[in-house]
Amino acid sequence: MGISTIEQFVFSLYIVYTLLIILYVLMSWLQLPYNIWIGRIRGFLHDTVEPVLRPIRAVLPPLGGFDLSPLVALFGISILQQIIQAVLEGFR
Repeated sequence: MGISTIEQFVFSLYIVYTLLIILYVLMSWLQLPYNIWIGRIRGFLHDTVEPVLRPIRAVLPPLGGFDLSPLVALFGISILQQIIQAVLEGFR
C-alpha cells in the first residue's frame, strides 16, 4: 500500500464524512412524512455524525436557536485532513 493510496483513502473518507454531516443538517431542517427508509437514513446519519457533534456542542456556548457544531466539525475535519496530507507528503 503506497502513500498515494493512503492519501486517496484519507481524502475519500474526508469527502464521505463531509457529505454525511451536510445530509444530517439538511435532514434536520426538512419535515418529511414518516417512511421506514427515511427513518433508517435518519438513524444512520444520527449514529455516524452525532458522536462527533456532541462533544463540540458541549464546548460551544448556545447561540439562540443556532447550532454551529456542524460548521465547527466541518472546519475541524478539513484541518485534520490537511494535517494528515502534510504528514504523508513528508514520507515521500
